Amino acid sequence: MTALRPEREGGGEAGELEDAVRRLDDPLSDPLPGQHPSPWFRAGQETPQAEPQRPEPEPEWYDPNGYAQDWYGGAQQPAPAAAPEPEPIAVQEPVRQPVRQPVRQPVRDDETVALRTADTRRIAGATAEPEPVVTGGRAARRKAAKKGGGGRHAGPQQEPEAGAGAEDDGKPLSRVEARRAAKAAKPGAGVIASRAIGEVFITLGVLMLLFVTYQLWWSNIRAHNLAGNARSHLEDDWANGKRKPGTFEPGQGFAIMYIPKLDVVVPIAEGISKTKVLDKGMVGHYGEDSIPTAMPDAKTGNFAVAGHRNTHGEPFRYINRLEPGDPIVVETQDKYYVYKMSSRLAQTSPSNTAVINPVPAGSGFTKPGRYITLTTCTPEFTSTYRMIVWGKMVEERPRSKGKPDALVE
Repeated sequence: MTALRPEREGGGEAGELEDAVRRLDDPLSDPLPGQHPSPWFRAGQETPQAEPQRPEPEPEWYDPNGYAQDWYGGAQQPAPAAAPEPEPIAVQEPVRQPVRQPVRQPVRDDETVALRTADTRRIAGATAEPEPVVTGGRAARRKAAKKGGGGRHAGPQQEPEAGAGAEDDGKPLSRVEARRAAKAAKPGAGVIASRAIGEVFITLGVLMLLFVTYQLWWSNIRAHNLAGNARSHLEDDWANGKRKPGTFEPGQGFAIMYIPKLDVVVPIAEGISKTKVLDKGMVGHYGEDSIPTAMPDAKTGNFAVAGHRNTHGEPFRYINRLEPGDPIVVETQDKYYVYKMSSRLAQTSPSNTAVINPVPAGSGFTKPGRYITLTTCTPEFTSTYRMIVWGKMVEERPRSKGKPDALVE
């Protein structure tokens, strides 16, 4: 067994103190390699029995893990060998593709089908939600500003729409706001004037359309009805013996004209009054109220008549189609008078009354005879000039013998 140290042999307090100090082995006070492990070792003191010392590997100058090793004479654990570093693997860099920036596409307006302005454009495909548009009055704008975190100077806000009567939450507008909305909704003087002018033009256009319709369509229907009634009354009077040959009053019917080629059958009345005769769809005889001309039963003379070429029955519209030799028949109470068309004057002045003389000028007739003259306006739908057609009587046939060949064929 190992011999006790001299201090412990003597016993006493010195030995106990050494034992207590020995129990306080502090690794920080351990000796360096080759030195005595105990700090209480003194030179010259003998150890009863020295244990053989094992060669220890040279320690590192500084080992961070030294506190975890056995510093009480034990052998230190060898540090693990460092693992070889792996060779770096060559990584091929990916080819960088150009990044396409999002294209700003103008958004189409569903209401106006037009491009939006700069403040309403959005980037195509953007995920950010647009800011809600606040409508209504002051209370609604304040509420929206509070919800959005804005204050008094949060930013511009949309004005209330003109004519808005209440907020979205059902609250009515204030008096000032309602008065402003009503004033904004009221049209200005320029708008009222333009509306009035537009209504006047529209009214004039409608009136002109109605007038043209009346002249070109309704006047013909009305004149045909009046002329048909006049012809029926005239034939009834002839059948009852109420009419006698002689002088007739202005507007009074006394004969019927037939133009077979034009399919014209029209009564003849005394006078050329526009309202009493011509506008009623009848043919007027130049009588005592204008330039007197002969009657069909006269032995010599020119039986001259006038009629409308357009509107109001337009009985003479196509007399320009008559050719020499075409029959013109006048029926009276007791006889038929058959004329053959001989010549035509396409255009002359309205003041040229020589065309209805007993021997009409320009007709080609050189001596007195029994002639007929038809006058009408030309060109169509105007009254600038007059068209003249002349004919010569070729047959006088009593009604008792029946219709002439010109009406039978």
